Amino acid sequence: MTPRARALLLLLLLAGLLAGARAAPPTCYSRMLSLSREITGDFQRLQAAEPTEACVMYLPRLHLDIHNYCVLAKLRDFVASPQCWRLAQVDALKDKVRKLYVIMNSFCRRDLVFLSDDCSALESPVPATTVPPPS
Repeated sequence: MTPRARALLLLLLLAGLLAGARAAPPTCYSRMLSLSREITGDFQRLQAAEPTEACVMYLPRLHLDIHNYCVLAKLRDFVASPQCWRLAQVDALKDKVRKLYVIMNSFCRRDLVFLSDDCSALESPVPATTVPPPS
């Protein structure tokens, strides 16, 4: 191996080690937040992809906010709902919901801070405001 190739290999190895050293492992909070966003997105895609499937219309709504105390009951209700037992997408979604419930109720219970207990807020997505209201 030539000295130039050896130096290039050493540089690549050092760059890889430095990049890996800066990456922090996910915290309980970041894992709960990312999984809740993933579940909400999957649910919205399921509703858009299967609008003719009657069972999808009767599934409990999933607009999750991990800072709302009612989210635990919402997750429990979704997993327990008997609708759509034959759709693979719903089974996969229920697995993710079950995983989030276990994470929130067991592993990360001490990291949770509930800022609200407004159960009706979980029935519809929070509207994104792009334009300020007129004064």
